[in-house]
Amino acid sequence: MAAATSKSGDSTFRVATAGIGLRAGHVLSILKEAMPEIEFVGYYDPQPTYLSMIGEDVPHYTDVASMLSATQPDLFFVGSPNSFHLEHIRLGLEAGVRLFTEKPVVVTREETMELAGLLAKHGTDKVMVGLVLRYSQHMVDLRAVLDQLGPITSLEANELIGPYHGAFFMRDWRRMVHWSGGFMLEKCCHDIDIYNMVTASRPVRVASFGGRKSFVPEYASTSNSENEIMHRKTSVWETTPDPFHSDGDIIDYQTALLQYASGASLAFHTNLNVPDEHRRFCIMGALGMAEGDFVRGYLKATARDGTVIADHDYTKGDPATLSAHYGADHKMVADIAEYLRGNRRELPVGVVDALEAGLVAMALDDARKENKVVELVSTWEEFDRFRLRASQ
Repeated sequence: MAAATSKSGDSTFRVATAGIGLRAGHVLSILKEAMPEIEFVGYYDPQPTYLSMIGEDVPHYTDVASMLSATQPDLFFVGSPNSFHLEHIRLGLEAGVRLFTEKPVVVTREETMELAGLLAKHGTDKVMVGLVLRYSQHMVDLRAVLDQLGPITSLEANELIGPYHGAFFMRDWRRMVHWSGGFMLEKCCHDIDIYNMVTASRPVRVASFGGRKSFVPEYASTSNSENEIMHRKTSVWETTPDPFHSDGDIIDYQTALLQYASGASLAFHTNLNVPDEHRRFCIMGALGMAEGDFVRGYLKATARDGTVIADHDYTKGDPATLSAHYGADHKMVADIAEYLRGNRRELPVGVVDALEAGLVAMALDDARKENKVVELVSTWEEFDRFRLRASQ
């Protein structure tokens, strides 16, 4: 990735955004902290619920194209709901603007291939992505010892989220597959991406099982305190009030098996109704193993002879930076700020990684819905025709 600086050459760095929901507002506000030279020059959002996080005086535009034309930003932030990403990214690329897009980048295989064609034309370095787990201290420290584990043979991992968060998904726009792309894509693309990284490989076949058994009418809240939990996380766009009578079509539990081109295999489990939540991984190599938990805040790596080669406790950090994605939001923004200033040559994750993780998530849902093993070789052949990696 090539670094970027202000197009105007002065000390101001101009940022425009499509979408100013809670996630966009949070990331943009801490980006402003990291880069005081930022000026927010425009936003597009029919329902700008969190505009106060970047400033009530930021100019409003009624469409993305006119905003990009009028503001000529140095960075275009795509924080709109997932199903709008492709349209907004296309407009940004055609305007010659550098972009940051939240994950998942797009929501269907067809959109993936369409965007791959746009990236082949405009360049993959035009788009940064919010796959924030790659920036976490867990992954920084894991990458430092990964070679000592030898070839990766097998992995098990999960993302198990609390009822308050699961209920949010069942009330929020993310409950609808046509907006979000589905739960595995919307929430677990982070996890798929980091295990692609760990194996230095892509899955060649996947199987998956799951459904919806917790957020159903028979298990609706029976007390005020429990109902408060189910509404703790606020939803603001296309929301529905009751997670147990939701019209959503996403699942609330899913298990998956993935076999990688490297020969490694992964067993992955996600569930939206886990009172004592965790996000654990255990990685086995020919020469050692590593295990950790993002929620519980540790990483331990052990060589085959029992020697501990890494032992990290992440629970004692600054509470101000541990509150979002295990501290990774602030680390991601700090890296991006240095990258945009030209002080960093590359970032730990790129848009091609994100598209590959997305294709895997989509295949897992296909396997679940069609009750079959899904082969991915032909998918990678089609994707690789766009030659988005330098080695291709």
